Amino acid sequence: MSLREPSLSSTREGHRTTTLRFDDNHRLQNILGDHDRHLIRLEQAVGVRLSCRGNRIAISGEAEAVSRAQTILQALYQQAGNGESVDADQVDGVIRLTALPSSRRTSLRRSPKEEDIPSNMDAALENLPSIQTKRGAIAPRSPGQATYMDALARKELVFGLGPAGTGKTYLAVAQAVAMFQAGQVDRIILSRPAVEAGERLGFLPGDMREKIDPYLRPLYDALHDMMPGEQVSRRMVTGEIEVAPLAFMRGRTLAHAYVILDEAQNTTPAQMKMFLTRMGPGTRMAITGDLSQVDLPSGISSGLRDAIHTLEGVKGISICEMNSADVVRHPLVARIVDAYDSRKESSHSSRSSYREDHETPYRTTR
Repeated sequence: MSLREPSLSSTREGHRTTTLRFDDNHRLQNILGDHDRHLIRLEQAVGVRLSCRGNRIAISGEAEAVSRAQTILQALYQQAGNGESVDADQVDGVIRLTALPSSRRTSLRRSPKEEDIPSNMDAALENLPSIQTKRGAIAPRSPGQATYMDALARKELVFGLGPAGTGKTYLAVAQAVAMFQAGQVDRIILSRPAVEAGERLGFLPGDMREKIDPYLRPLYDALHDMMPGEQVSRRMVTGEIEVAPLAFMRGRTLAHAYVILDEAQNTTPAQMKMFLTRMGPGTRMAITGDLSQVDLPSGISSGLRDAIHTLEGVKGISICEMNSADVVRHPLVARIVDAYDSRKESSHSSRSSYREDHETPYRTTR
């Protein structure tokens, strides 16, 4: 084995020290990072004291934190041995994956009889789903992403819900590209409703493609991350990759394709039903959206919210709901999401209290 068994020594009740010994110094340096920056990040996140001397890392702290840090270091060392580079994002991802995995996963919506990913930390990290593309393997960086990727691989229709930065669209596009390159589908179809985010863009010059491109740019960005640019352009010309606004879907039957509807919170119930009923033989669908960012005019209900309530529990459909703990962008994004959610909950509580204090007396005096 390239990673030796840890040696343990207890210093006081509830506190312990574990020493890990690594045989491959090059791999060890990869997981330490420049000037031990990955080690410092791990100390801050887990609440342990790490000390590296030669090929040994000593971990000191509360027993549970020491066990978690040991699992993280072993997972990173294993990944470095698979030829993967270890960067700050990858370290943060493994840290998130070891944070209360069993309780976190059970909060996600599941289809009936869907098997859970193992709740044991070591087993969970060893059996994580991945998406294989020609640009390399894409691994989950949070428990919610692991559940979502597992559903994308096994289910024909998947709803991916969550705030900005959770990888809803990116992972769906990655799964579509992987299945296309493996010959499991004949084409990829990407769609979004053409709804402006709170501002009017006015008249846009150019042909139809140029008019709709601003709405579809996030899908193009994800595609270019998975495939070389010239290949994307060539396959779009041949029709193997199609990017179109939702309005163009009516009347079509989409067969042997991987179809993604992004920003689905901005569909109406009628549009959502129209889109879902386009599904033909051999087709997979992924529908992504953030119900906290609905840009529809006031008084119009979201088709995504309506679909979730209508289809929850239907066989063959998986609904994966992520939250701020699954945000993989800058750490501030998760805190921003939490702050907005807290204000929304506080505002809702205030309105409820106001109605209780004022509406009941009004009704009794009529």
